[in-house]
Amino acid sequence: MKHTVLALDTSTEMCSVALRVGNQWAQRSMLAPREHSQKILTLIDEVLAEFELGLADVEQLVVGHGPGSFTGVRIGVSVAQGLAFSQNLPVVAVSTLAALAQQAIRLHDAKTIVSAIDARMNEVYVAVYHNQAGLAKPTLAPQMASLTALAQQPWWPAGPVTAVGTGWQAYGEILAAGASVQILDDVTLPLAEDMIRLADAGLPAVDAADLEPLYVRNEVTWKKLPGRE
Repeated sequence: MKHTVLALDTSTEMCSVALRVGNQWAQRSMLAPREHSQKILTLIDEVLAEFELGLADVEQLVVGHGPGSFTGVRIGVSVAQGLAFSQNLPVVAVSTLAALAQQAIRLHDAKTIVSAIDARMNEVYVAVYHNQAGLAKPTLAPQMASLTALAQQPWWPAGPVTAVGTGWQAYGEILAAGASVQILDDVTLPLAEDMIRLADAGLPAVDAADLEPLYVRNEVTWKKLPGRE
C-alpha cells in the first residue's frame, strides 16, 4: 500500500478529491455541475496544502473513470493523465458504481449493494456488489439498464438489497418494484475517499497512456452494431 495517495473524481455532479498520507486524510467535495474543469485543480491544491505537500510527494493517483457524465468522465481522466505524466505516477482507475457501493459499506455496513447512476434517456448505469470483509466486490459488472423493475432481471441478487446512487433517487419506485430494497438517501454521489479505499485493496495500476474512460453506454451501443463486436 502506497503511503501518499491522491484521488479525484469528476464523473458526476460531485467534484471530489481526497488525499491519504499514511492513516491521515484530507478531503474536498463540492457539487459543481459544469464547473469541474475550473474547480478540480483548486481542490487538489487545497488537500495537498493541508499536509504541506506538493505533487512531487504523491506516490500514486486514483481516478474515477466512470460511468457518469461523458464530459465529466473525460475531464477526470484527462486531469489524472496530465498529473501522472508530469510526475511519472501510476494510476488506478475505479468505477463510480464501485465507489458508491464502498461508501454504503463504510457508512452503513451494507451487505449486498445495487448501485445505479442516472444515465438520462430513460436508462441507468447499474452494477452489483457484495461486502467482502469491508470491501465492495463486484458480482455484476457495470452495464446499462432500462427503466424497468430491476428485480425482474436474471442478475438481481437474492435477499435484501441496499440501493445507492442517483438512479435510485430519480426512479426508485420503478426500479424497486417487487423487490426488498433499502434506498439510502445519504449515498447518492461517489466520493474520492472511497476510491482510495478500493485502490488500497489491490486494484491494478496502469500507465497514464493506458488509462481509459468507462463510458458503458458507448460500449454497449457499438457492440449492438453488426460487425462491431
